[in-house]
This record gives sequence, structure tokens and C-alpha cells, in this order.
Amino acid sequence: MILPKLIANCVRCALIGMLVTGCQQQPESSNPRPNVVFILVDDLGLVDLGVTGSNYYETPNIDKLAKEGMVFTQGYAASRVCSPSRASIMTGKFTARHGITDWIGAASGEAWRSHNRHDKLLPAEYVHSLPANDVTLAEAFKNEGYKTFFAGKWHLGDEGSYPEDHGFQLNKGGWDKGSPIGGYFSPWKNPKLSNKEKGENLSMRLGKETASFIRKHKDSTFFAFLSFYAVHGPIQTTEEKWNKYRDKAQAQGLAEKGYKMERVLPIRQVQDNPIYAGLVESMDEAVGVVLNALKESGLDENTIVVFTSDNGGVASGDSFSTSNLPLRGGKGYQWEGGIREPYFIKVPWLKNGGSQSDIPVTGADFYPTLLDLVGAELLPQQHKDGISLKPILEGEQHNGNRPLYWHYPHYGNQGGNPSSIIREGNWKLIHYWEDGSEELYNLALDGGEQFNVIDKNPGVAKDMSEKLMGWLNEVGAKLPEKDPEYDAELAEKRHNTIVNDKWPALEAQRLKFLSEDFQPNEDWWGSKVTVD
Repeated sequence: MILPKLIANCVRCALIGMLVTGCQQQPESSNPRPNVVFILVDDLGLVDLGVTGSNYYETPNIDKLAKEGMVFTQGYAASRVCSPSRASIMTGKFTARHGITDWIGAASGEAWRSHNRHDKLLPAEYVHSLPANDVTLAEAFKNEGYKTFFAGKWHLGDEGSYPEDHGFQLNKGGWDKGSPIGGYFSPWKNPKLSNKEKGENLSMRLGKETASFIRKHKDSTFFAFLSFYAVHGPIQTTEEKWNKYRDKAQAQGLAEKGYKMERVLPIRQVQDNPIYAGLVESMDEAVGVVLNALKESGLDENTIVVFTSDNGGVASGDSFSTSNLPLRGGKGYQWEGGIREPYFIKVPWLKNGGSQSDIPVTGADFYPTLLDLVGAELLPQQHKDGISLKPILEGEQHNGNRPLYWHYPHYGNQGGNPSSIIREGNWKLIHYWEDGSEELYNLALDGGEQFNVIDKNPGVAKDMSEKLMGWLNEVGAKLPEKDPEYDAELAEKRHNTIVNDKWPALEAQRLKFLSEDFQPNEDWWGSKVTVD
């Protein structure tokens, strides 16, 4: 296991420095330009892989990939939800700069009241499609003569702002929707991905489409972006995998309780959901199909492979799928569980397999890093917030003290609060927009963010807060506004309903998923569907 019991204490600088420095570098491939395969999983938490600490989910293909490249133990998504994070990968910019600060389709302004949540703020407006004036990562590779391919979830705009409008020459399954409409078993409802076989698994289909592209273009140079809909809800799996993971959960011993109450919603504390576990395994099998295609085509030694996620695992809200412990929170949250990700980069000719770096890095860094690795000219006016990680991959030291910024002036479906974040070195400051309060954490000593030390470090907090506000002002960040119709009594009533009704219902549902007589919705157990 590359990441031991995770990261309650993140200080392993001496060991990691030895690992990185000790990597033996070899000459680059004799091929003129390397290929790139970028694998992005939706809603995958940091500890949802065997290699990063899970003893429940099984991910042998991804684990192997991680061990063949460099693991960035403090890799971050650019946002706690999907669309902003994906836009940062495509543009090399932080979310407040490109303007997509919430998942596209989320209500903002007065429309937020339709959810009957009775929140204090009206969420800020945001950009609803990937800006056409940005040179996307795909366009940069296309301009370098690469064949460009996209498969899976896009969620960066409606028609006119699809993958093919932003540099991808082929698009299999990318459109405006952010979840697998129709589910994970064919027939699904996706105008960009035809149905071929009844009961076909969506993750495997996307993996096969990517593998087919690789084989067809093995004699050219390509940039392939595989963007799974998995492991986003609605979570579904086969009966075989459900049985496997139900038995595994029973064998490991079931916790008496699966949830505790966070500030807004209950949050999952254990990894024992057999449906989600099966969904994770199917995704891993699809990754294996892609990696095998590279090897069988003789391209594995000349192909850079990236693996990451767009935000933290879903521990609250949505499908309440997983636990991100020992990190606090999950998708939609301002704490580390919402933004820390698996973050692996394999560069075969560097021969740095098994190495780690604890330098904080983000999704905005992929853009300049990949251009740098293939020998393309960097575009600093485009990827303004990203840095090239090539020197780190080659074993050079980096102080890791640059400021990183997150801006989410919205309420998450999962219980997160409108807030902005700055991390610099080991310090992380969160500014809450409801009341202007702030939290300060020393992540080297408190990776689980249990101890707000702002009162003990007022100078640090003041400096970081001023830097955060200055940056937000510089990039023109949009802010939420107070809701004049806010009703504290209705808000309290809703909270009590969550505590008294929602929490017990979730505990009951957890046990139902693990019961012998569990039956899913009629549109899955896809393995039982036969072709006419």
C-alpha cells in the first residue's frame, strides 16, 4: 500500500524526498512525441482505492498504475464539485478565475429558494459553459498535431459547448448531463453514445471505446481523455458483485452505526456499501482494458498516463456512498475530504515507479505539466494558475509553499457551506460567507481538521485571510448575497427533520443494502439482462 493509514499526520518530507531524489532517470523514448491518456473518475474519494488505504474496495488495475508512476499524496481537485474542477483541468485556471464555480445546472440567486432549504444566503451566479475564448488542454494538443479523443462525462455546457466544440475530434458520450441518465446498464439515454447490447456496462463500454481509439491510432500521436460517469450516483452494480462485497462486509464485521451528524447532514463513517464497491470495481476493470490496449499496441512505454478524480467521495447527500476518513467531509464540503484526490502520473521513461511527492498540487497543474512532458510550448497566459510538475517528476525539489485557492460561493447538495479557501505550506484557512467567520488548520499536525487553531495563530490567519481576499478581488470572484427572506425558525425545523428522520432512514438503508433479501430497482442487476 502506497499511502499508509493515511494522512492524519502528513509530514513524511524526509522519506518522500529520498524517494523522489532517488528515482533513476533514463533518456526519453525514441518516438517523436509521447501519447497521453488522461483518466478522470467522477466522485472518487482519496481512500476509495486499495493503493490509497481502502481494505474494502478492490482496484488492482489502478493500484498497479499508481505503483508504476508517481503518487502525489497531497493532490487536490480545483473544486469540491464536478463542473468547476473539470473546467480547471481544461483551462489551467482556478475556479474563481474561469467563473464556473458550481456544477452546471445548480440553482443560484433567488432560484435557490425553490429547494426549501431556508439558507442564509442566495448563492452567487456563475458561468454555465466552458468559455469559448479559452484554449483548452485538448485544443493545445490538437494544435500540436495530436489526435484528440473524449469518452464519458463532460458536464461543461449544453449543445455548442460539447467536447467537439473545445478541441476533441472524437466524442463518445460527452454531453451536458452530469450523471448517467438511464443508469449504468444499457439501454442508457445518451445522444452521444449509442446502445449496442442490452445490459452492457457503461464503464466498460467507455473503456472499450477508449481502447478501440488507441488501437486505431497506434501509429499516430494521440491525446485520449477517458472521463468516467462512475462512481457518481445513482449507484448500481451486478448481483454477482453485490454478493461479493456483501459477504466481504459481513466477514470484516459490520459497525453498529454507519453515520454521524455533520453540521448539516449525516455523513458516512464506514466503507461497507456493497453497491458502491461493485461500481468501483467495474470502473477499475475498465481502466484495465485501457491499460492492456496500450501494452498490446506496444505503446505503454511511450504513453503518459494520468489518473485522478474531480472531487471527494460522496459521504453525504447524493447516494451517501463512501467514507473519506480520516479526512473530514466529502464531496461538496470545504474540508479535505471534499477536495483531496487520488493523483497519479505515470511517465514511463522517467523510471520513477513507486515514488511519492507530498508537494500540494491541483487539477490546474495538469495542463502545463502535460505540455511540458511532451515538449510542447507552454501557454502561461492560458494556464495562469497551474505549474508544470515535470521538475518534480524528474526528481527535483520544490518548496511547496505557493498559495492554492478554492472558491465555492454556493451551498452543496451534500452539506457544505459557501466558503473560500487558501492553502499555503501546511496552513489552510477557510473563510465562510454566511457570517465572515474563519477556520485555520495546520494540516501537518491535524490532517483530519478537528482543531481550529485560529485563536492561537492570529498573525498567520490575518496574513492568509488578506491574501485570500486580495486574490478573489483580483480575479473578480462573484460572491453570494444575504437572503432577506431567510427564516431561522424554518431552518431549525428543517435541521430537526434531518436529525430525527433522515439520519435513522440512512442507517436503515445501509442495513437494507447488506441484507440477504435486498432487491434493487427494476432497471439494474444488469448482468441478468439478455440480448434478444
